[in-house]
Amino acid sequence: MKIGPDTTPTTAISGSNAETIIVRGHDLVQELMGRISFTDHVWLLVCGTLPTPAQRRVLDATLVAIAEHGLVPSVQAARMTLAAAPEALQGAVAAGLLGCGSVILGSAEAAGRFQDGVLKAATGDGDLDTAIATTVRTYRAEKRAIPGYGHPLHKDGDPRALRLFALAEEVSVAGRHVEVARRAERMMPDLVGKPLMMNVSAAIPAVLLDAGFPLLAVKGVPLLARTASLVAHLLEEQGHPIGFRMSHAASSAIRYDGPAPDGFVADEN
Repeated sequence: MKIGPDTTPTTAISGSNAETIIVRGHDLVQELMGRISFTDHVWLLVCGTLPTPAQRRVLDATLVAIAEHGLVPSVQAARMTLAAAPEALQGAVAAGLLGCGSVILGSAEAAGRFQDGVLKAATGDGDLDTAIATTVRTYRAEKRAIPGYGHPLHKDGDPRALRLFALAEEVSVAGRHVEVARRAERMMPDLVGKPLMMNVSAAIPAVLLDAGFPLLAVKGVPLLARTASLVAHLLEEQGHPIGFRMSHAASSAIRYDGPAPDGFVADEN
């Protein structure tokens, strides 16, 4: 049974013949390899055009900002997967990426949708605060976290967010999304009853969207960045394994409290 509309099966990303490989209209070998950076290439693949110097710096900075964040759950999942299946590096990378969702890494996309929704609701500069307040109250009524605000460590402001905003100003791309992110932070005490400082997940979409990066691709930026870090962790895991130690630490830290015969005492050690 046919599903979906009739469409012409085409792609505008790449094509090739026996002599030439074309990527977004550019000769891969003659025009791109050795001439552009990987950051340039990512922008070209996603957006269809080579970035301006400002766009390159913004995308590059967001990739650097979010690539590494210690032994977060996605990294632990990857390292424990490699410990169990040392022949499957690709499986371990996949395990780490599959653990990236609304709390870890996916919150940048959610924050971008928050900012985009505010701008769509605001009809002018004077209505921006009203749109922010309405959007935040809607999130609160639906018991949804405000994406991109609050951090367990950086209570006085995420230094990565501050740097990204400073860079956006420096290269003259800071615009309405950055403005929404900053205004929302100032309004948080009145709206939620306590300060909620921006974290890097609010800054990443703000600077990217103002630079012209598409909202639908924002989630891919932290995924791409974290892939590099996962490869580093998995390289380290092969020479300095801690995957099984993390597994053992979990079994030692978690107490069994289910049904058991009289006198049974769990001892995972």
